[in-house]
Amino acid sequence: MQSLRYSIYIITIILLGSCATSKKTTTTSQGGKYSEDLSVWRPKVETPAETATTTTPDNTKPATPVYIDPKQAVNKKLDAVLDSIDHINLSRKFVEGYTIQVYSGRREEALNAKKQIAISLPGLDAEVQFTEPIFRVKVGKYYSRMDAQEDYAAVKRYFPAAILIPEKIAID
Repeated sequence: MQSLRYSIYIITIILLGSCATSKKTTTTSQGGKYSEDLSVWRPKVETPAETATTTTPDNTKPATPVYIDPKQAVNKKLDAVLDSIDHINLSRKFVEGYTIQVYSGRREEALNAKKQIAISLPGLDAEVQFTEPIFRVKVGKYYSRMDAQEDYAAVKRYFPAAILIPEKIAID
């Protein structure tokens, strides 16, 4: 038993001694210490000769600020890109949006659904569209789902089968 304690004590001392921090020194092949000056790679900041807070010799009012021409301006490139985007947007005849489809089916039932919307929800304009062979009753034109959500909840009370569908909205 005594030898077991003694061996555990020895093993603990050996383990703790091996855990001590060791000093690492980097040496070159000639045996000297390695050092390198990396300050040549640091970016250098150019400061203007005069700042905007300089004052005239009589110290009564500040001098006019010195204009510094930007060295990496992207204004011309950015203007060209913005002009091309503007041209594309002007040529577009529609935008992506959403509408609420209330009914899809036969003509008589579609006209009845349109009348029911006019009576139940007078603030919404319904339109009947014919895409062969079915008639669709659609309500509203919205640019995002969030815009359509309030009207969709109101329509859903009267028409549980109503769905929110993506649609192209014509630009006037």
